[in-house]
Amino acid sequence: MRPRDSRPADPARGRQILAGTFRLGGATLELGPEGDPFDRPSPTRPFAVALHRFGWLPDLVAAGDDGVRRALALQADWRRSFGRWNGFSWSGETLERRVFNLACAASVLAGPAADAEITQLAEDLARQARHLLDITRDPARAAERAAVAALAGCALAETAGDKLTNEAMHRLERLLPKAVLADGVHASRCPETGMELLFDLLALDDALAQRGRAASEVLQQAIDRLTTATRFFTLADGRLAGFQGGETSDAGRVAAALLRADAERAVPTGMAEGGYQRLIGRDLQVIVDAAAPPHGAYAVTACAQPLALEVVCGRERLVTGCGWSTGRGAPQAFRRVEAASTAAPVDGSAGEPLDGLMANILGPVLIGAPASVVAQRHDTETGGFLELSHDGFVAATGLRHSRKLFMDAAADELRGEDLFEPASEAPTVHTPFVVRFHLHPDARASVARDNKSVLIKPSPTSAGWWLRNDAPEVALESSTHFEHGEARPCSQIVLRGQARPGKGGRIRWKLTQAES
Repeated sequence: MRPRDSRPADPARGRQILAGTFRLGGATLELGPEGDPFDRPSPTRPFAVALHRFGWLPDLVAAGDDGVRRALALQADWRRSFGRWNGFSWSGETLERRVFNLACAASVLAGPAADAEITQLAEDLARQARHLLDITRDPARAAERAAVAALAGCALAETAGDKLTNEAMHRLERLLPKAVLADGVHASRCPETGMELLFDLLALDDALAQRGRAASEVLQQAIDRLTTATRFFTLADGRLAGFQGGETSDAGRVAAALLRADAERAVPTGMAEGGYQRLIGRDLQVIVDAAAPPHGAYAVTACAQPLALEVVCGRERLVTGCGWSTGRGAPQAFRRVEAASTAAPVDGSAGEPLDGLMANILGPVLIGAPASVVAQRHDTETGGFLELSHDGFVAATGLRHSRKLFMDAAADELRGEDLFEPASEAPTVHTPFVVRFHLHPDARASVARDNKSVLIKPSPTSAGWWLRNDAPEVALESSTHFEHGEARPCSQIVLRGQARPGKGGRIRWKLTQAES
């Protein structure tokens, strides 16, 4: 029995590993065809995490018989160095994904293996899966760990496997309603995390079917809900919106997650419980983060970027965020408000991750984030209108940020207004603020002669889009965008304004297509 992982494998990467080149976590290690990556230092921590997760295993297996034999040898190399126990390699950070990848590949690895190797492989998988269920640290991943342990039980079968599956399924059915909100958004509010859980549950559903076991109603409901949310977060370029610690992923990977989706079913315009809203024009697509960052166990990956938006024009990504994601090595500072396409006082913070000693104890949890985010939606025949506000800056500046967005569907035009209004106690000084639009690395921008309007071209051949505004000052500044954990240089448009004592301030802007 072989559980089917729907994530696309890359045989070309498998052939690179056969040649002795490991490219993982944004770093490269040259070993030679028979080199052992587990008996030497990894070049970076993200590389080590990816190596011990066995994320390379599907690619190597996809490279054919030689890849399978090499994968079996590498698994033996890992066992020799780390098979007993190791604080890093047996932590939830690496163990969860390694168990998943081994469970999906176990039957293939058994093909060229001797009987003793098959027995050892099964014992290794069973011991790691049982340990996975014993992990209590990082409760935000509890549902994922239970799903993977259940999958491993299906791969092992027989009495020990059935016992493991039963225990893990019992736990999973208790955890899934907490991990997957009623509208399908993952409790972390991260689109990529939700899609990755969907992949795991689809593999588990397949494994249960191969074992002749019907999936529970809770499992099927979670799959349906996660599928709906993944469709919601998929923009016209085929990739996800990148919010709350998730990257945009690859279009092929997203498509693989949605193979079972009903394409005729309407995509929701909003996710009320998950806290996201969509606005759709002819070519323009906008997704807005319209809720407070997650708290509790999920605060370790939360981002303090209230009312951030992403914009796709046609099939080209235009406005985005910096793309911080967990485990990819990007600095924690990219979880702050400055790294998103939203507005903020120049010296204001909507929350930031813990650092130093407290972060070592509690993890890099987000503190000082908005407690209240209000979102109202009005749909008319001409388009959609969002009224959004939050209290994330009130404590520091006495100002409440409001963002109004209107999508004129007929004109294919997005109009926005960012306001900073006095809260209960009005500030007595002028407060400078900025509205940021981080551009995708492929986009180029130039300020017009009026020093106000900005022409944004998502590609060299496109006519482009005008960002017109009434800001007192407009500037183009450098920025960074992370894809697959690798930093790419890009630009950001910065609109500057001031909130006056007792009155506040605002900047109005409009995104409209340039004439070709």
